Amino acid sequence: MPKKRKKPLNNSRKARKGSRRLSVLSRFVLGFKLSLAFLAVMIVTGFFILVHDLLTQSDYFSVRQLNIEGMRRLTREQVARQAGVHTGINVLSANLTLARKRLLAHPWIAEAEVSREIPNGLTIVVKEHTALAAVSFGEKYLMNTRGEIFKSWDPSDPDNLPVVSGLNLSDLTVYGRPEPTQGQHDSHRSAPFQAVMRVLQLGGKKGSILPNRDVKKIQVDRQIGLTIHAFDLGKIINLGFSDYGGKYRMLSKLFSFLKRNRSISDFERIDLNNMQRIVVNPVIRQTKKSEPEIRKSKI
Repeated sequence: MPKKRKKPLNNSRKARKGSRRLSVLSRFVLGFKLSLAFLAVMIVTGFFILVHDLLTQSDYFSVRQLNIEGMRRLTREQVARQAGVHTGINVLSANLTLARKRLLAHPWIAEAEVSREIPNGLTIVVKEHTALAAVSFGEKYLMNTRGEIFKSWDPSDPDNLPVVSGLNLSDLTVYGRPEPTQGQHDSHRSAPFQAVMRVLQLGGKKGSILPNRDVKKIQVDRQIGLTIHAFDLGKIINLGFSDYGGKYRMLSKLFSFLKRNRSISDFERIDLNNMQRIVVNPVIRQTKKSEPEIRKSKI
């Protein structure tokens, strides 16, 4: 009876051992490659750090020319200090984004740009707010030419601006805050606010008969309109609402008339609320009484 052949166990064991060796070898090769890649990254990173340190600490890139433009109220030193820059710093290490944020944090600066001029220049361009008037809510706040509140008034600020009283907080916007949506815009730009802005714009024109520098106070009454206290607080001009261009032209005629009339030295009050019935309370030079009213038809 023929004997059965035994299975080749040795061959299968050798195959399994060979497979294990290949697996270990593959893992070793992979680990070696990863180590080489990591070492290469470290070398490249170290090289760039070294180059960065050399550049940002080199005297060759030190700021020697610091250009600052756009100041009107602020000084060059104030702008540089606010930005946190000065001559001698490395132009490559200067944080331009941080410098711009610092500039915009100043209440008088509306816009700011900071740029490098390689190898050793730094340029700062600022745009300051233009104060158009002060708005009083018990405390005074400065309003720019766009009708935005941009800072609270302090004694170092201009004291010769027209002071507007009678507006509500809802009439105004604050600089830097999001613009109202289209549906809310009309409520923020109310009729009293638009009236104030129109009068201030007329007073800002060259050769205006009632320049803003002569306007001491603009009083807003939501029922009867605007009252101007000009030249000194004793002189009052009632403008009411609407047609301010026409009323300023009429003021020019009235001032010319009063100047030509030798019996009248000055005026106390002019009422232009109703253009069909203009009333002037004059200051009379002579002792004899005179009719205080001057109607439009007589001018």
